[in-house]
Amino acid sequence: MNATELALSLLPQRCLDRRCREMLNEAEEIRMRIGQKPTILQNRMEYPLHGDPVTQEELMRTLEKATGASLHTAAAALSRGFISYRGLRIGVCGTAFEREDKALGFRSFSSLAIRIPREYKGICNELYARLREEKPGNLLILSPPGLGKTTVLRELIRRSSNDGLRIGVVDERWEIAAAEQGRPQFDIGSHSDVLSGVSKAKGAMMLLRTMNPQIIAMDEITQPEDLNTMREIVGCGVRMMATAHASGPEELRKRPLYRSMLEEGIFEDCILIRMKEEKRCYELQRMPS
Repeated sequence: MNATELALSLLPQRCLDRRCREMLNEAEEIRMRIGQKPTILQNRMEYPLHGDPVTQEELMRTLEKATGASLHTAAAALSRGFISYRGLRIGVCGTAFEREDKALGFRSFSSLAIRIPREYKGICNELYARLREEKPGNLLILSPPGLGKTTVLRELIRRSSNDGLRIGVVDERWEIAAAEQGRPQFDIGSHSDVLSGVSKAKGAMMLLRTMNPQIIAMDEITQPEDLNTMREIVGCGVRMMATAHASGPEELRKRPLYRSMLEEGIFEDCILIRMKEEKRCYELQRMPS
């Protein structure tokens, strides 16, 4: 079952007509908000699906399907604001509270964002040819949200792995490999080892110590512990591939975490994803110090 069919299987039955299926073919996300019509996100714009507004019962039924009818067992994932369902990431919003252990819990839910990951092999063939020729160092993929950083990262992992490099993949949110019962649902190459559902900092150190990777790949650097882990990885002579939300290095420098990363020279090169004339363009640049 592909990602679109999986997402459809979570929706209320009334949404499963032909028109809805056609609209979802290229959708990036499905949004369900109580009291509003379901919408799809495509090319950074939201479009409403037909029919009545989403009810609380429908939203809860979707959550129950995604958690195997056990929200309790998904509490750890929900404390991070999302759950994963067979490679789909489902963001949640509602009335939250902090438990005694400081983990986040939810008293009620008000909206869901069902992310539909897609695999586009060959989207950056020219870019990958340059990477092979120029042999860059640690590589950071940059773009604003929604332009396909994870898709590009997955493709670079696949190509590098099939070229014989050992890639350790930290798939914290099940979006890179979408492993199900240990088997990646996306093609990430023949020499990749995946660690799913663990934080990037912990997962990267586990891979470093146990799997002898040549490259460690992770998505969305956001926490100070990510930076500390990258220092140790680079210090051990292992290369890095990662992503971050930013339009370019200039925007990165405005944030303390990333400014430290730039000043220390952890990443030597970056790939910028930009929209030009309604098409995604990929630019390889040296990272400014």
